[in-house]
Amino acid sequence: MNLETDFLVIGSGIAGLSFALKVAEHGKVVIVTKGEISECNTQYAQGGICSVTYEPDNFEKHIHDTLVCGAGECDEEAVRLVVTRAPELIKQLIQWGVKFDKDKTGRYELAREGGHSEHRILHHKDNTGDEIERALVSQVKRHRNIEILEHHFAVDVLTQHHLGQLVKKSTPGIECYGAYVLNLKKQQVVTVLSRFTVLATGGVGNIYHTTTNPSVATGDGIAMVHRAKGVIENMEYIQFHPTSLHNPGERPSFLITEAMRGFGAILKTQDGKEFMHKYHPMGSIAPRDVTARGIDNEMKISGHDFVYLDVTHKDPKDIVAHFPNIYQKCLSEGIDITKDMIPVVPAAHYCCGGVKVDLNGQTSIRRLYALGETSCTGLHGANRLASNSLIEAAVYADQAARHTLSLLAETGLQEGIPAWDYEGTSHPEEMVLITQNYKEMQQIMSNYVGIVRSDLRLARAKRRLEIIFKETEELYLTSTLSQTLCELRNMIAVGYLIIKQAQQKKESVGLHYTLDYPASVKAKEF
Repeated sequence: MNLETDFLVIGSGIAGLSFALKVAEHGKVVIVTKGEISECNTQYAQGGICSVTYEPDNFEKHIHDTLVCGAGECDEEAVRLVVTRAPELIKQLIQWGVKFDKDKTGRYELAREGGHSEHRILHHKDNTGDEIERALVSQVKRHRNIEILEHHFAVDVLTQHHLGQLVKKSTPGIECYGAYVLNLKKQQVVTVLSRFTVLATGGVGNIYHTTTNPSVATGDGIAMVHRAKGVIENMEYIQFHPTSLHNPGERPSFLITEAMRGFGAILKTQDGKEFMHKYHPMGSIAPRDVTARGIDNEMKISGHDFVYLDVTHKDPKDIVAHFPNIYQKCLSEGIDITKDMIPVVPAAHYCCGGVKVDLNGQTSIRRLYALGETSCTGLHGANRLASNSLIEAAVYADQAARHTLSLLAETGLQEGIPAWDYEGTSHPEEMVLITQNYKEMQQIMSNYVGIVRSDLRLARAKRRLEIIFKETEELYLTSTLSQTLCELRNMIAVGYLIIKQAQQKKESVGLHYTLDYPASVKAKEF
């Protein structure tokens, strides 16, 4: 079965949906999402979205904070692009129906989070991402030129490889012609041909045992580009959110937004002592990499499974008003955050690397764009500044929309792409072969490629992962497609990229901290 469209968008978060809305007036758009349209990382974003809004804040301060947090690894051109274009993209979100919180005077109520020198985080209570997703989904569902394919899984992007040509990383002029997409309900593969393809598939959190990401965050877009011989970079920089609710067995881990520390919450050991001042002059609102390592170190010193986040010194009414969802969630677990300290642990949260893109969001493969967490724009460098991710997605979606529209008239559909080949495949006899490899992959990444690494740990992780890779590839070649098998295959590819690029980094920078080169950590003083 073939499906033809002008724009194929894979993913349904803020990046994919805002791109779709911008190009839909000029051509047909097909949005592919492997779950319900609102099931994505955007929906789970609590804290907010960055933009310079009121004085005394200004662009240079936001740029400076981003560069400092990124530990000298940011692309300054990308930083300036996102920061300076942020206000107009915020206005557009508001026009689409996003409701940000205001104070009694009608001014937007701005929060401050770790690493920020000013209050510049627009938010909607403590569920900003959900509010953005609600507004965008509403707009997308009403648009006549947008077709939504829920419960469809993108298996691979189409290139000259599918025309019978040998494609290597060194091959000049690699192009994308669409994707093979698995209809999960009918178990049929659809060949979707498109003039332009946009990957907005979110993050990679589920390669780790503990993550704040939803189950759909399995690095699909990054893995597809890797197989298509595109450029992937900065994968060693995996951000662990310092504060997820310690609730063993819950998946995904419930996020305790950084805005709570910006609000005044303080990190403490289990005996009630503050400790973050030992690691950074900003204390409990230090950048995330420093805070996560600080918590990890205190847990190792004490042997405890968690530390506490204490907000009990703040006004109870203000706590409930600012963090109603966190209050209710914790209350359901027997924790009254107005009276009780919150047990927290770091959890895999965000991938600062990904598919390398230019200022238009275009990858090294022509006609293929990557947006949001799937991409590596250079904005985040070695460590993402809190709440910079949603605005990056919005800005680069706009950049990609402008660029694709400028090329639309001269770009056609590719003919001659063969249908998916089912020959020689059958249902796997035992699903345990897949589920066991899934668990082993998560254990390998969590134990050896986490917050603190070493050459020995990385080498061991690579050897273990290579075994699982071979087993999974053998299974893939002989089995009918399933979401679980495809996701496992993608996560193994992503894990390999993280390990390989971490081994190449012979210094501790930002989120990549190695015991073999601890003295070379770049300073993050304000």
